[in-house]
Amino acid sequence: MQRFKKQIFQLLETQKTAITFSSAFNDFKQLTKVGLSMSVVFSSIAGYLLAVETVDYTILLLLAVGGYLMVGASNAFNQIIEIETDALMKRTKDRPLPAGRMSVATAMTIAIVFTIIGIGILYYINPKCALFGAISIFLYTSAYTPLKSVTPLSVFVGAIPGAIPFMLGWVAATGTFSIEPGTLFLIQFFWQFPHFWAIGWLQFDEYKKAGFNMMPMGKKDKAAIRQIVLYTVVMMLVSIIPVLKLTGDFWIYPATAVIILLMGGLMLYYAVKLYKYQTDKIARQLMLSSVLYITLIQIIYVVDKFLH
Repeated sequence: MQRFKKQIFQLLETQKTAITFSSAFNDFKQLTKVGLSMSVVFSSIAGYLLAVETVDYTILLLLAVGGYLMVGASNAFNQIIEIETDALMKRTKDRPLPAGRMSVATAMTIAIVFTIIGIGILYYINPKCALFGAISIFLYTSAYTPLKSVTPLSVFVGAIPGAIPFMLGWVAATGTFSIEPGTLFLIQFFWQFPHFWAIGWLQFDEYKKAGFNMMPMGKKDKAAIRQIVLYTVVMMLVSIIPVLKLTGDFWIYPATAVIILLMGGLMLYYAVKLYKYQTDKIARQLMLSSVLYITLIQIIYVVDKFLH
């Protein structure tokens, strides 16, 4: 009987340890925003594949790890700064810091370690890679994050670090910044406006509670949607510029440009529909179509490149 009780106690302790580890790991994933970080890694890899003739899998792996650490650090710093405002919003109040499951000291340690190792890895790839990684972390944490409570123009500032990953892959492959990575930067830069304004529309009331105003001109109205439509059109045009073969080694076939235009047309359809009906359901459709767009065009660019 005593032996049986001991086995039960050991089993319960094992389960408790497993639950504690699982909770801590989930908190770590929330702090570093694993989903967002992986999408950034995906963009960086796509940019790398667009630049190379022969894939160096060591560099590819280092780029993936360095990119993940860079974005993970930015997200951790962001949540440390916004711990009080996160506690006010339904969407973010259960994050590890506002919920009290993780200390600020622990989060800061993770952020600093990720920054040092991430930039170190990117520097090993090449110095320019590390420079852009450092710029991304600095702008996201020191400019975009504090500006969110000051001005809707924070979206413009945030679009800069948000557009760096796609071009970072090209820089990692070549060690140079030129018209090709500049074009990749512009594509992801203009994409972010309809994407984040759709999110801003959906989260308008929640953001307002926290003192954030992410919509252009600070209002949730038709004027804001006109901006969404305008930037969607600009994004579509910038995305097909490579078909003109004016962007160095980064160019696409006319058929590829048509496919990309059709995909952008789906976003434009939802943007125009949002202007007409102004519902959260359509804003969510626009947001989801924007995620689909940026994912698929990166794949399409890479496929087109290897068909050259």
